[in-house]
Amino acid sequence: MLDPVILFFVLGITAGLLRSELRLPAAVYELVTIVLLLAIGLKGGIELAKQPLGQLLPQMVAVVTMGFFLALIAFPVLRRLGRLQRADAASIAAHYGSVSVGTYAVAVAYLGSRQVPFEEHMPLLLVLMEVPAILVGIILARGVSRSTKWGSVLHEVFLGKGIVLLLGGLLIGWAAGPDGVTPLEPLFVDLFKGILALFLLEMGIITAAQLTGLRRYGLFLVGFGVAMPLFSAVVGTATAYLLGISLGGTVILATLAASASYIAVPAAMRISVPEANPTLSLAAALGITFPFNVLLGIPIYHAMATLVHG
Repeated sequence: MLDPVILFFVLGITAGLLRSELRLPAAVYELVTIVLLLAIGLKGGIELAKQPLGQLLPQMVAVVTMGFFLALIAFPVLRRLGRLQRADAASIAAHYGSVSVGTYAVAVAYLGSRQVPFEEHMPLLLVLMEVPAILVGIILARGVSRSTKWGSVLHEVFLGKGIVLLLGGLLIGWAAGPDGVTPLEPLFVDLFKGILALFLLEMGIITAAQLTGLRRYGLFLVGFGVAMPLFSAVVGTATAYLLGISLGGTVILATLAASASYIAVPAAMRISVPEANPTLSLAAALGITFPFNVLLGIPIYHAMATLVHG
C-alpha cells in the first residue's frame, strides 16, 4: 500500500496533467516550505546536541567528497552521450551532485511508517551536500576567471533561503537541546507528515508542468533522470556501509545521493551560468528524477541497503 503522502503527490501530478485549477496559494506554499525545512533542521540539531561534532567528521568529509564526485561523473555523460552544450551539461551535473530536501523528507516519512530508525544528524549531511556540486558546476561551465562573480555565488549558496532555514533549524535544535524544543513539537513534529503531504501536492502540480519540456528534448534526459539516481544510490549505499552507518541511515544517504536539487542549485546557476537553459535541468530533476525517487526509488534503495546490511 502506498503511503498517503505519496498519494498526495500522485493527486498533484494528475491534477496538473488534467490542467486542473488546483494550486496551493503562493503564501501557503511558502509557509509549508519554511515549516518543512525548519522541522528537518531542528531534528538534526537535537541529535547534534547529543554527540560530539568530532565523531561526525568522517561522515562530513565523505559526503562533501561524494558531492564533488557525482557532479564530475554526470558532466561527461551529459556532454558526450547527451551532446548538450557545455553550460547546460554543467548545470544539470550540478543539480545531480546536489540534493533534494523534498526527497529527503519523503524518505524520512517512508522509514518512519516502517519504524526503521536512522541517525538523526542526517540533516547536517544534507546541508553539506548542497554546496560542492554548485561549485563544480560553475567551474565546469566557466572555469575560474576574473569574470566569475564569486561574491554573488557564495551569497546565493550560503545565504539562500533553503540553506539559512536548514542551518538555522540545526543551530536552534543544537542550542536548545531535546528539552528546549519540546514546546515546538506540536508544529514541527506532530504535523510533519501533514505539512509534507501539502508540499508533495504542490510538487506534483509543478512536476506535471515540467513534463511538457521532456517532449521537446527527447529520450536522453528521461534515461539520464532514471539511470543517474540509480548509480548515485549505489555510491551512497557503498559510502554509508564503509562509514558504518545503520540500515536506515544507509537508505537516507542513498536517497540523498540519488536526489537532484531543484531549489538551491537553480538559484545559483541563474546567477553564475545564466546562459544555461533552466528548462532542461528542471525537466530532468523535477519531471523525471523526483517522481521516480518518490514512487519507486526509495523502496529500491531500502532493498539495496537491506541487502548490503543483511
